[in-house]
Amino acid sequence: MTTGAIETMAIIVGAGPSGLSTAASLHLLSIPYIILEREDCIASLFNKKAYDRLHLHLAKQFCQLPHMPFPANYPTYVSRSDFLKYLDDYASHFKITPEFRNNVQLAKYDEDVNKWTVEAAVEGCGVRCYKGRFLVVATGENSDAFIPEVDGLGEFRGEVIHSTEYKSGKGYEKKKVLVVGAGNSGMEIALDLANHGAKASIVVRSPVHVSSRWALSFGLGLFGFIPAIPLHLVDSLLVLLNKVMYGDLTKYGIQRPKQGPILIKIRDGKYPVVNVGTVEKIKSGEIQVLPALKSIKNGGNEVVFENGKCHQFDAIIFATGFKRSTHLWLQGGDGLLNKDGLAKQMYPNHWKGENGLYCVGLARRGIYSLAIDAENIAHHIFNLISK
Repeated sequence: MTTGAIETMAIIVGAGPSGLSTAASLHLLSIPYIILEREDCIASLFNKKAYDRLHLHLAKQFCQLPHMPFPANYPTYVSRSDFLKYLDDYASHFKITPEFRNNVQLAKYDEDVNKWTVEAAVEGCGVRCYKGRFLVVATGENSDAFIPEVDGLGEFRGEVIHSTEYKSGKGYEKKKVLVVGAGNSGMEIALDLANHGAKASIVVRSPVHVSSRWALSFGLGLFGFIPAIPLHLVDSLLVLLNKVMYGDLTKYGIQRPKQGPILIKIRDGKYPVVNVGTVEKIKSGEIQVLPALKSIKNGGNEVVFENGKCHQFDAIIFATGFKRSTHLWLQGGDGLLNKDGLAKQMYPNHWKGENGLYCVGLARRGIYSLAIDAENIAHHIFNLISK
């Protein structure tokens, strides 16, 4: 059953860091809004789907939300628990009260009244309808967990989980665990497993850049705050620094991409791997690097790899990233978002679509671009309604 429409000026979909940043920016300009969240908490990715040892990979000045810096006593690299405390304080400070358990099913623009109509399934209440002049997609780059199809995976006798279900290496001691995916989550989970006494292996299917925290923050600082320095020079400097720090990793099964780390982040949304100890474990042999996964053999616990070799495992953890489901509910967003739910236009022209449609945090630039997106959107809306 659909209830009567609730009207506001702006509707924000998503109460993660992107949605919170937008809500705070609208609040400061006294623009009415409603923020819809399908889970029962803010920042559900960090609250419910992150491993215990998680720290933000960039220095805190790159990760704070607009209008409220991190407390001065926070460490340079903020822990998951500290980040969640900061987000709770942020929501309280800006009086952000999301409508939780509102799972958006449809959003379309009504040209007759020049407003967006949003329908959300509400647990125990049927479908609730919202109307607003503006719609902000703030569902995040990391929305829906993705596990690729693997021949025979359904017959694997051990544990199979996505990285969003992993909390700690406790309970995996002496077990043979395969981590599929060599991004930051995969590399850090492999390290956590090794630290807890598991026999960890990691699939490194494609070339990856490996960087230290300080080098990546330094490079992003140069690129973000000194526009006169060309991107290719910043990338060349980062590659040189990482070569000096880690040497030739090809002998350990890790290839370096031909393109630079920041270019790849901007173009493909892929961060360099920020090393917090995994490389040292790989070099010592405590973590084994394996090629692409091919299949599960004979309905058992034996995994076949693309080099033809087989290894037995007690558990497989897929750190294979996320997909976005925006295309399932958003009508009329083709000019703003591509089929994968990310911004179609390159930064900095990515955030504004047609008919009062916006997106925040979908430009493949991570948390450090949220403030710019949110403030651009809030000021654009303010200028439109002030005419």
